[in-house]
Amino acid sequence: MGQTQDEEHMSWRTAQRQDQEWFGSGEAQRIADNVLIYQHENGGWYKNIDMASPLSQSEKEGVRAEKDSDKGTTIDNGATISQLEYLAKVYRATQEEKYKVAFLKGIDYLLEAQYENGGWPQYYPIRKGYYQHITYNDNAMIGVMRLLREVAEGKAPYDLADAKRMAAAKGALDKGLEIILATQVKIDGQLTIWCAQHDEVSLAPAKARAYELPSLSGSESVNIVRYLMQLPDPSPEVVTAVEHAIAWFEDHKIENKSIKKIKDPSLAKGYDLVVVDQPGASPLWARFYDLETQQPIYIGRDGIKRAQLKDIEYERRVGYSYLGNYAKGLLEEEYPRWKEGL
Repeated sequence: MGQTQDEEHMSWRTAQRQDQEWFGSGEAQRIADNVLIYQHENGGWYKNIDMASPLSQSEKEGVRAEKDSDKGTTIDNGATISQLEYLAKVYRATQEEKYKVAFLKGIDYLLEAQYENGGWPQYYPIRKGYYQHITYNDNAMIGVMRLLREVAEGKAPYDLADAKRMAAAKGALDKGLEIILATQVKIDGQLTIWCAQHDEVSLAPAKARAYELPSLSGSESVNIVRYLMQLPDPSPEVVTAVEHAIAWFEDHKIENKSIKKIKDPSLAKGYDLVVVDQPGASPLWARFYDLETQQPIYIGRDGIKRAQLKDIEYERRVGYSYLGNYAKGLLEEEYPRWKEGL
């Protein structure tokens, strides 16, 4: 039996992970042309779309008809950032001007989306609700800043910008750094880590979905610290921010515990996730820590804080990451290497 049309083509996720030489192939350009079709007039993209999936002529026309709609353009779940990274690689391989034009249009979108105080909202134009908060969740803002840093420094394959855009990217990074330092949560006079999202005006930790309450994020804060450690010639303020965050992670390890997947055919996914005692296990950190007690909290769709993973509903327990070895590499390898290089 022959392959179906969809089976003949790789997924969007796989396409992004190819070697540079592949980006000059016909398949890479076919996908890049899809990316151009999906790009909105404001320069951004929607999220959760398989850009590699073949489009019929009628589907292409339907997508083009939505290009003027900018209600859902976003940096959430890697949207806009991933498309720009892909287009830059295809342009480098092909030198096709249309890919460069689309890339620069997307960079202009990211620069325009930044708040004056330096943060980035999850959606731009602004979508009311938690979407307008400064968003570290799923590494949205840090992903933008990493890309803009490559643009500002003229690093291939992102060396497509003119001097004016490079300067604008540098200015955006400077403001972004200011807001990162300003949003590091201070409790009892001590700097800790960050919330997954912060109010765009007050800068206070903010609520997103029902199970994402204002809290300290043991997950998102890791990549914020990584970003700070990658800055050349870090200022005293940056060093202080890193040192306090590292100390917080050290103090809030969950030790001698592990997460086990327990088979159970009676459950919807055929298994459950259970926290068990395991002496000597690699340390874990919770996704959320209470802002007052700084202890792990687990929150289901009812929005109620609970002290243990087992106390929230099954659907959230197995459908969301509440515990992980988020900071392991940071503490054991990356921070010592950074500290040695200061």
